[in-house]
Parts: sequence; structure tokens; C-alpha cells
Amino acid sequence: MRRGANVELTREIPSLVGVVVGVRWNAGRETALEDSLVMATLLCDATSRVLSEDHFVFFNQLTSPDLSVAQLESALAGDKEQVEIDLRAVPAEVARIVVVLYVNDGTGPRRTLGQLRSCEVRVLNRDGNAELVCSEDLAAVLTDETALTLGEMYRHDGGWKFKVLGQGYAGGVSALGRDFGLVL
Repeated sequence: MRRGANVELTREIPSLVGVVVGVRWNAGRETALEDSLVMATLLCDATSRVLSEDHFVFFNQLTSPDLSVAQLESALAGDKEQVEIDLRAVPAEVARIVVVLYVNDGTGPRRTLGQLRSCEVRVLNRDGNAELVCSEDLAAVLTDETALTLGEMYRHDGGWKFKVLGQGYAGGVSALGRDFGLVL
């Protein structure tokens, strides 16, 4: 799927109760970049604001407070990182679940997502792991960005849709966080 495209997952698959969203990337020989990439998930309200700091799911906080979103400790099927979403358990105040990738750089040479050879976001049916969505290569247009919104699950007419985003941030996870009402 291209950037901006969406699909009505629960309308097309009425029995869908859970998904796994995964990201795969190829950093080539950039081992420092490979080692510093982080996938995170933001649980947002209808105004695209993260409900609280506890609704920012990443390697230091593996689940949302309600346990509806959980980062998996081991990714499968070629993905580098994955998050599992129990669609039935997502609280009503959560309108969007945004999946992001960012460079967690410390001191030293600055790495960017523009160094990636490829980057895709996928959605799998939690029951059986069938691939439901695969994005186009999101790395193709990246340059100096250090954070990227990959895609989002969002409520629509009583169901759930998925949209490929691909929005980059040169200001990193801090700039991304500000757009979603977080101070990171």
C-alpha cells in the first residue's frame, strides 16, 4: 500500500479481533543505525493526542495500561519489531493507535533514517499471522529524518481501519512527540 492509502480491516474481515503490526528494515552495513532503531506505539484520542505518558509503548514500557497494546519481545516472520493489538480490549477513548520508528541516538555520529535501504510496515492477522497489509518502501524518500510515523490503526464507523502514513521528522522523537502532545 502507498503512503496515505487505507483499508477497512474489520469490514473486510468481520471476525478480526487482533492484529500484529510489524516493521522491517534494511540498514545495510550501518550497524550503528541498526542498533539504535526503536519502534514505538502511541495510543491517541480523537484529537490525535496521546492519552498519557503511560500510553507510549516502547522497549522501556512494553504494554499500555489496559494491556490492549503490547510490544513483542521477539519479532517473527522477518520483521525487526512487532506490536500486538487486541482490538476488543482497546479503551473507547483511544481513537488512533500510531506506530512509529525513531533513531535512539546517544552521543557520537548522527544517524538518520535516510541511511536505510528499505523500510516497510505490515499488518498481520493475530489469528494465523496472515499478512493483511504491507506498505510500499517508506525509506525511498527519507533524507535527514530521525523519526517516522509508519502507520495507524484507527476507529471508523464502529470498526477499525489501517492507514499507511510515512511522515518523517527531522527533529526526531522529540518533534514527533510534540505533534502528539508528549514531551520526550
